[in-house]
Amino acid sequence: MIYLDNAATTRVSGEVFEAMKPYFCEQYANPSAIYSFAGKSMKAVDEARRSIAGLIGAQPNEIYFTAGGSESDNWAVKAAAELGRTKGKHIITSTIEHHAVLHTCQYLERQGYEVTYVNVDEYGVIKLDELEAAIRPDTILITVMAANNEIGTIQPLREIGAIAKKSGILFHTDAVQAYGHIPLDVDELNIDMLSASGHKIYGPKGIGFLYIRKGVRIGSFVHGGAQERSRRAGTHNTPGIVGMGAAAKLAGDGLAERMAKETALRDHLIRRVLTEIPYSRLNGHETDRLPNNASFCFRFIEGESLLILLDQQGICASSGSACTSGSLEPSHVLLAIGLPHETAHGSLRLTLSEETTVEDIDLTVEAIAKIVERLRSMSPLYEDFVKQNQKKEV
Repeated sequence: MIYLDNAATTRVSGEVFEAMKPYFCEQYANPSAIYSFAGKSMKAVDEARRSIAGLIGAQPNEIYFTAGGSESDNWAVKAAAELGRTKGKHIITSTIEHHAVLHTCQYLERQGYEVTYVNVDEYGVIKLDELEAAIRPDTILITVMAANNEIGTIQPLREIGAIAKKSGILFHTDAVQAYGHIPLDVDELNIDMLSASGHKIYGPKGIGFLYIRKGVRIGSFVHGGAQERSRRAGTHNTPGIVGMGAAAKLAGDGLAERMAKETALRDHLIRRVLTEIPYSRLNGHETDRLPNNASFCFRFIEGESLLILLDQQGICASSGSACTSGSLEPSHVLLAIGLPHETAHGSLRLTLSEETTVEDIDLTVEAIAKIVERLRSMSPLYEDFVKQNQKKEV
């Protein structure tokens, strides 16, 4: 099997799994209890919090554990809306956000809030002039993702943070795809809230966090206990927290080396696909993209058929976000960057891991080329296109 869907989830690394194991059957105490046996669990939670915070230049007491990125996004957007409602009910986001943000914004619109969806350019980069022009006296939140989960484009967070700070507006970023994959510093980027998830960095599923800058007094998301400084009630998921802490430490220790390796492999993949497969295009920015992300569209084919045939050859890939799997509609991200429906339907996302090899890439490209040729041979649209081109050449 060649696994190239690491944006959907990564495997739990061996080191992370070993770090988690004692907290299932040996050190199983509830960290909130007062006896010494529980103290070992709380110490492990505190150590994980420090590792997780260190990866973004935050303080440990600014990290609040959640069940994952979607919960963190929901908490940030809903709580910011509640906090700012005395000032106004206007929120700014982009057209290519993850549905955890988009659907939350749509929910708030039904509650009487107004949301401005700022456009992106053909590469998926938010239009900063539109963002700045959208700001109103009643704007209470700007929420723009750090890097897009489908096309990999990295957003200009420094510029967005500066705009938000100058205007006195809270800035939240969904960094689920970026955390542990590219350098992030919440102070340098003027980020007030940041969402991340453990299973994107070789940690376990079901654990994430929301960074909340000290002094940002957003409300609790889950009520019923004093955990997480009374902001997120519920018994701590100690094995998950320990696992994410271990994954964060590993990510930070090897970040530069892993980025360089994945970028080289990614660029090799992109070159081969664009050179060897006619009528293919790269989605997203050529260079300002996640090191492990390569997103393509192939004209005259259906992406779903391509995925099924790749799977039959033991290659795991996706057409975009795992959260929209099964949808018959083309990706909202691809439509937002200006692709027509018929082109957007032929999308393929390949996301690498630190274990991906050149051989994996070469075998995958060869498989894609053969499958695309096969699918096009059955397409009357492609047949007509070829005939028209032949007439033009004559």
